[in-house]
Amino acid sequence: MTAFESEIENSKYKLLGFENNKNLAVIMIIATGKVIRIKLNEVLNSEIMDNLNKMEIRNLYKKFYSQGGALTAYDLNDRHENSWMIYIILNLLLFTFYIFTSIAATKPIYLESLNIIITPGTFLYPLTFLIVDLLNENFGLRLARKAIFFAFASNAMIIILLYASTFLPGLPDWKLDKPYNDVIIQVTSVLIASSVSFLVSENVNSYLLCKIKELTNSKFLFLRIFLSTLFAVIIDSFLFCFIAFYGAMQNNDILSMIYVQIAIKVCFAFFNILPAYGARSLFKRYVTDNQVGK
Repeated sequence: MTAFESEIENSKYKLLGFENNKNLAVIMIIATGKVIRIKLNEVLNSEIMDNLNKMEIRNLYKKFYSQGGALTAYDLNDRHENSWMIYIILNLLLFTFYIFTSIAATKPIYLESLNIIITPGTFLYPLTFLIVDLLNENFGLRLARKAIFFAFASNAMIIILLYASTFLPGLPDWKLDKPYNDVIIQVTSVLIASSVSFLVSENVNSYLLCKIKELTNSKFLFLRIFLSTLFAVIIDSFLFCFIAFYGAMQNNDILSMIYVQIAIKVCFAFFNILPAYGARSLFKRYVTDNQVGK
């Protein structure tokens, strides 16, 4: 990396140096020129790290470990176990809701009293956007995208295994062999549709959330949660319904399903705001504060 390329990475903050007697990092806010002094362990656990170049990050870690501010690499607490356990749990929840709503989508439901067509996962799928939002807020865009791709890869593996199972010979007298194959083929097409819509919509959701967070200086959590989810559910509903049901249903019925899904998911976008605030508060209280205090 050249010196010029290194400087390009500094978009918000620049490391000026250290105050050794107080174990502080001296940081300049590039937009205003203001100089601030922050404890080394607080810098390492903040968004400032995402805006420093590689040389500055290396110097920060070198200073931090040389000051004896970190526990040994073999100490369980130093690996921030609580933080990574939360990351794993959120990944599992994302995978569970995603796979369930994808498989359940093979059965469209007609609610005669409301004269609407929906899928069983319509009410649960918006929770995947909430989970991705929490991953973005607490772990950053890079790890949130990794979670999205992990879920996508798992779904792809399930598609391959289920489709391969239809080629296996069944028992001669087993009456469910043909129905099983028919259902799996339909499930496979729906899973393919959900994979495309999931990958596109969740990445759009992640990008918008981070972009709005940057534009608002990390303020107005409710605004970025709602707006990012709003655009994502519109994209997701159109992609999923047309890929999954085009040719199997009338276009008018597909459009009707899309409009209903968007309306329901937008309502959930409002309800996602409260748990997002609660989760951020809990994460800060039981994870971030504990790490800073070590």
